[in-house]
Amino acid sequence: MNGKRATLIATAALAAALMVGVLATPASAALRHVDGTVVSKNSDNRTFKLSTQSGTITIKVNSTTKFERVSGFGALRKGLAIEVDYAKTSNGLIAKQIETQGGGGGSGGGGSDDGPNHT
Repeated sequence: MNGKRATLIATAALAAALMVGVLATPASAALRHVDGTVVSKNSDNRTFKLSTQSGTITIKVNSTTKFERVSGFGALRKGLAIEVDYAKTSNGLIAKQIETQGGGGGSGGGGSDDGPNHT
């Protein structure tokens, strides 16, 4: 009986460890930073197209997207210059943070908050 119990506990521990690994994978996706101008917005899909130096990309907004100096998805409009931190997922590019360009940076102004992944 003790052997079966030990096997059951070991199996449960292995399953728990694998589950933690599976759940942690999306969170470990590298964030990327891009500056661009909103080209269009699809409210039904909660996506927007962003024109960047590298071309036009489509980015999805979800319930975890944070907005700074932008009052939410509804405030995104054609021609708005923004900065986006996003993650590449199996569902496409997901915005983690969106803010207007040129704000922030503290008392010195001018983008001191750009961070290491700024492009």
